[in-house]
Amino acid sequence: MQAIRVHCYGGIEALLLENVPRPVPAEDDLLVRVHVAGVNPLDWHYLHGKPYVMRLSSGVGRPQDPRAGVDFAGTVEAVGSAVKDFKPGDRVFGAANGAFAEYVVVRASRTVVHMPENIDFEQAAAVPIAAITALQALRDAGQLQPGQKVLINGASGGVGTFAVQIAKAMGAEVTGVSSARNTELVRSLGADHTIDYAQEDFTRGGPRYDLVIDNVGNHPVAALRDALQPEGTLVMVTGPKNNPWFGPLGRMLATRLTASFASQTQVTLFASANKDDLAVLGEMLEAGTVRPVIDRRFPLDQVPQAIEFLEQGRTRGKSLITMGGHLSARPAGQTGTE
Repeated sequence: MQAIRVHCYGGIEALLLENVPRPVPAEDDLLVRVHVAGVNPLDWHYLHGKPYVMRLSSGVGRPQDPRAGVDFAGTVEAVGSAVKDFKPGDRVFGAANGAFAEYVVVRASRTVVHMPENIDFEQAAAVPIAAITALQALRDAGQLQPGQKVLINGASGGVGTFAVQIAKAMGAEVTGVSSARNTELVRSLGADHTIDYAQEDFTRGGPRYDLVIDNVGNHPVAALRDALQPEGTLVMVTGPKNNPWFGPLGRMLATRLTASFASQTQVTLFASANKDDLAVLGEMLEAGTVRPVIDRRFPLDQVPQAIEFLEQGRTRGKSLITMGGHLSARPAGQTGTE
């Protein structure tokens, strides 16, 4: 099969399209033929090996695991002898190392579930990491309650587009912060209010919120607290990338250290992909409560270009990797299917 491999840390030139043996599922595994894979900031971090502290687990000098990509949607090709809940031909989506490939192996008990009948592979592949992060930021870290006011900084990105929709489904009054070109998109996802960050700084005066979800990391923690109600909650999903050693982790750790000195609750989110939350999101997709925003599509041999586009920080929703031929990247800003 063809697959993207990374044998050394570096730029997009380290992403190599190789012919490799097709993986063989163990007794608890599924072999999935990948139709579409999703692109995430996580892929960028593993490619560059940054922040450097992550190399303690991923490999100090070079990646221990050369596989690339995580989000996938596809068809079950084969199952191990102990697998009971899946069979060949089932449409599934989930998260597993090595999704930038024609086939991927995933343990049946891990992050993989059946696809709802009313969504396609592109929609499904856009969901796992970004939507699970949004769900856990709002429900678990933020403890969001109906009627509360929530601000989502970075509302037009992968996590942000899902966070706007999930917050509305949970009964919140939602304000989305984005660039002017994405204001209409954020509003179409259900935001009650929108802020153009180039025209207005939400941390300086203005309304105060019960919950702030920060997907960008472009404001000091003290400024973000100024946008909160006295008993509000700040959830840090990311942070600045200009620290090569600790990256956003440094700011997240500082947030934890200062949390005891603030009246508000400050939470650093390290999202965890899991089967149960993916199933919840599958139900939301089936009900139409959430709809993925799809920006661009790239064929497998253009994974480097997809990561390069991600690095620019202007992706609206999610970009995808398609396995069905060598298609050119399509125009930005499309939602759902065409």
